[in-house]
Amino acid sequence: MAEELLAGLYRIVVPLPNSPLKDLNSYVIKGKDRNLIIDTGFNRTVCHEAMSKGLAELEIDPDRTDFMLTHMHADHTGLVTRLASEKSRIFFSRIDARVFDPDNSWQPLVDFAEINGFPADELQKALNSHPGFKYSPEKKPVFTLIDDGDVIACGDYRLKCIATPGHTQGHICLYEADRKLFFSGDHILFDITPHIESWAYATNSLADYLASLDKVYSLGVDWVLPGHRSFEGDLQTRIDELKKHHRERAEEVIDVLSGKTMNAYQIAAGMTWDIDCETWEEFPIAQKWFATGEAIAHLRFLEGEGRVTRDAGAPIVTFRAA
Repeated sequence: MAEELLAGLYRIVVPLPNSPLKDLNSYVIKGKDRNLIIDTGFNRTVCHEAMSKGLAELEIDPDRTDFMLTHMHADHTGLVTRLASEKSRIFFSRIDARVFDPDNSWQPLVDFAEINGFPADELQKALNSHPGFKYSPEKKPVFTLIDDGDVIACGDYRLKCIATPGHTQGHICLYEADRKLFFSGDHILFDITPHIESWAYATNSLADYLASLDKVYSLGVDWVLPGHRSFEGDLQTRIDELKKHHRERAEEVIDVLSGKTMNAYQIAAGMTWDIDCETWEEFPIAQKWFATGEAIAHLRFLEGEGRVTRDAGAPIVTFRAA
């Protein structure tokens, strides 16, 4: 079902079964000559059926329709090659596009997880349960690469691309200045907190994310349109809440360490998580993966602030509070 938000702008809610995210907001702009779809859902039958039904209601012609993907995650990109025609352009971040290079592999992430304490005998199971591994596009899309400051026009909507690294390194939001609309992807969500993870020490994802929040803080915005759940909220208020949340999470990491030497997997096990499980052992393997990545992001951030030291001298990397 397609819901009209403004003249020429619609939302299709795409279910994401068995995901804590619950669903994806796919936005459709109908123009006189061409249409634009922002984000698509997993490459799964249930997602494809929801998108196909909504697009049919709107009488969307694939040959006259382009796509804009806010970032690389499969819940935003998975269906694009099934929905696009040969005449479609697929606008996508130059940075996140590297993930789709043929020589790119999941192995570095698996190796990094192992040196951060993720049990070796659970790594393959973790990979096999990862939605990005299971539900990505079935073939590499042909992208029209975009950068910070580029403008995508559709009908009388002019969408300025704003690079907001953090959730992914190539995450891009869209700003429509005349209507004061901000398509925030997974940069800003209201009902849940965007997941910030690190799978390489060279990347300080949380520092990048906080800087990206500051970057968009003063935009004139009347309506934030996020990638998931509701859009009832104020941009600046939500940014203040998100920054406070991550400061508190960083302090929690310090508390978990409290004089001990621990690896990231152990630290994640000691943190609090909004999940319906009594113990860490009960966590689904995919959620253990995401929790460990989030713990590493906060550890890397604290290391950058000089509050945590990292010892990479042994097969398993460990951390201590400075």
